[in-house]
Amino acid sequence: MTDTDALMAQTERLFQRKRMVAFGVPALILAYLVYVFFAFDVPGLMQRASAENARALVADTYSYKVHVTRDNRDGAVEVAIEGERKGEYPEGEGPEWVELGRDTVIDLGGGHVVIFGPETISYDVPGYGVIRATPSRSQGVMQEFPEGDLPEWINASKNRLAITTEAGRLSVTRNRAEVFRYFTGWELFFFTLDSPYHGMSVGQVLGRAFNGEAGEIWDDFWHNEMWRHSDVMWAIFETILMAFLGTMGAAIVALPIAFMAAKNFAPLKTVRFGFRRLFDFLRGVDALIWTIILTRAFGLGPLTGALAILLTDTGSFGKLFSEALENVDEKQIEGVQSTGAKPVQRYRFGVLPQVTPVLLSQVLYYLESNTRSATIIGAITGGGIGLLLTQAIITQKDWEEVTYYIVLIVLMVIFMDWVSGMLRRRLIQSDDAGH
Repeated sequence: MTDTDALMAQTERLFQRKRMVAFGVPALILAYLVYVFFAFDVPGLMQRASAENARALVADTYSYKVHVTRDNRDGAVEVAIEGERKGEYPEGEGPEWVELGRDTVIDLGGGHVVIFGPETISYDVPGYGVIRATPSRSQGVMQEFPEGDLPEWINASKNRLAITTEAGRLSVTRNRAEVFRYFTGWELFFFTLDSPYHGMSVGQVLGRAFNGEAGEIWDDFWHNEMWRHSDVMWAIFETILMAFLGTMGAAIVALPIAFMAAKNFAPLKTVRFGFRRLFDFLRGVDALIWTIILTRAFGLGPLTGALAILLTDTGSFGKLFSEALENVDEKQIEGVQSTGAKPVQRYRFGVLPQVTPVLLSQVLYYLESNTRSATIIGAITGGGIGLLLTQAIITQKDWEEVTYYIVLIVLMVIFMDWVSGMLRRRLIQSDDAGH
């Protein structure tokens, strides 16, 4: 075999190997995706998905419900926004589409009318007819429907009747009958029903403010019992405080011990090995795990979340800082040393000015990232906006509050990103100019 033939054979084997890699890697990825598709039961998930539930969830995020509830045992009728006591209308009062009396008439609009009679609840559905339900302690809920098969929007059983239409919903059980109707907006976001400013237009409120009632208006808004604006803002502050204390505390702790993990400052391999493994351990355990451990040790509170961030970031900063220290210019250190400077002075004037831009950039980036992490950590430690968000999700009904908290979290992250970028530009640029 000539040299040319050998070279051609080698070239052919090289191209064949590349073709196998080019085919094999996508094939492995495809096989993995197929495995994930069935391992996570994606077909079953798609089958269980409900477009109606998704629509209701989305509607809950930008709208509110007014509940009209009757206790079938004593006939008492209550009208409340979102079904909460804090949003309950005074006894005997309600919105204009609810007529209270011996028979409570609820006009849902479009011809949909629900009547809470002394014994029987009726729902007149346009195009379908009148549905009647009579709660009974011994026989459950006795029901009457127009002739024909029941449509899908009616769910009937012996002890419960549920009707869902585009106008609203009616639910009847032995003990309770309830109607709720959707309206767009976040009702009572500014003022609750017991506030003298509820129902006023923006112009009227501003007019009252200019007439000397600004303090009372702000107090009614700030201490809104439904939306708890003061509590929410304090929770935002706690979240930022957790991120700030954890990040800055980790930077302060990691900087001096990072010298013990850098080759050019800690010549003993055993010392470097020990500190590097310490950094690996601290950052290897996720902040959420540290949060659970510290919660058991120190209890709930934002300080526990700050300590969890501090431990995790100490490991991350230790690694990053030690790598930055290993790349410093030795000539600048030697120049400072030639002036007779002591070791601490050599570090201060020969090392830190070189690594400060890198360290500041890393610390500010982690501060921005930890603002998001503190939201999740707060849900575990019982502090910050994360706790309020978790509580709102657990109720499975306060989705407009969930939207409110998520919007605030996004704004908080945007704000911290802006602050971080501004500080990064000013501090690093001023440091470079001074250098």
